[in-house]
Amino acid sequence: MTNVTAVLEFRLLGFSSNPHCQILLFTVFLVIYILTILGNMIIISVVTLEPRLHSPMYRFLKNLSFLEVCYTTTIVPKMLANLLAQRKTISFPGCMAQLYYFISLGATECYLLSVMAYDRFLAICEPLHYGMAMTAESYARLAAGSWVTGVFTGFLPCLMVSRLSFCSYNLIDHFFCDISPLLKLSCSDTTVTEAVIFILSLLVLSSCFLLTLASYILIILSILKIPSASGKRITFSTCSSHLMVVTIYYGTMIFMYVRPTYDLSSDLNKAVSVLYTVVTPLLNPVIYSLRNKAFKKALEKISWKGP
Repeated sequence: MTNVTAVLEFRLLGFSSNPHCQILLFTVFLVIYILTILGNMIIISVVTLEPRLHSPMYRFLKNLSFLEVCYTTTIVPKMLANLLAQRKTISFPGCMAQLYYFISLGATECYLLSVMAYDRFLAICEPLHYGMAMTAESYARLAAGSWVTGVFTGFLPCLMVSRLSFCSYNLIDHFFCDISPLLKLSCSDTTVTEAVIFILSLLVLSSCFLLTLASYILIILSILKIPSASGKRITFSTCSSHLMVVTIYYGTMIFMYVRPTYDLSSDLNKAVSVLYTVVTPLLNPVIYSLRNKAFKKALEKISWKGP
């Protein structure tokens, strides 16, 4: 069956029609975007240049930073352009492409956060076997598996949404092509599409969250067995940064997508979406750079190293 949509482009309602408000939002989001790119590129550079950070933990972090750059770039540049544009539009193919990359990269982040939690579990709970379990080959397989699985996760939802009919009304009440506003906009019966996307979201988010949660429960139980308070504090500090990123990311994503219906108010939808598309990618470099002593030492070493 072919796609019978009569819509060639969508208009994005965005945040506000007030010009002064749009300029303010443009400035705020531009600053956040620049800081996000710079922060994550610093992490990638430091981990690449410092040999002592070539362990699986920091290589996974480098993957996460690269992912955050791609993830936020999928959404923010178009959002910034539309904040200054008179006609806030996106073509139908462009909308579907944005939706695909958004879903794929979001799923990849879920898989990668789970793998990072598993890495911390091995390092803390099985330290004597860590070197044998997390080899360079094991790291490469886990990292590549996260990316490849994420790439394939985005195909089905995007295909199903692209085959819906959108008739003549083309105003998306959002700042990017997200699943919920597109389903609301369609004049087709979206029951099957909603059910499939709900089940897929439930499987991906819940399974990754449960695997991550199980890893941290075992980590916490292992930490509690350490006799000294200082030993507990030092051990927990090695994974607390990752735990903060996981809590923020999974909290917003599960709230948004693990629901049987997509009837969330547009304002709340936009507010929560800003958290995981704009704010969370910035928090990654902030949290890791401020709370990780080894990384801060490596950054200082590279910063002060002479030519």
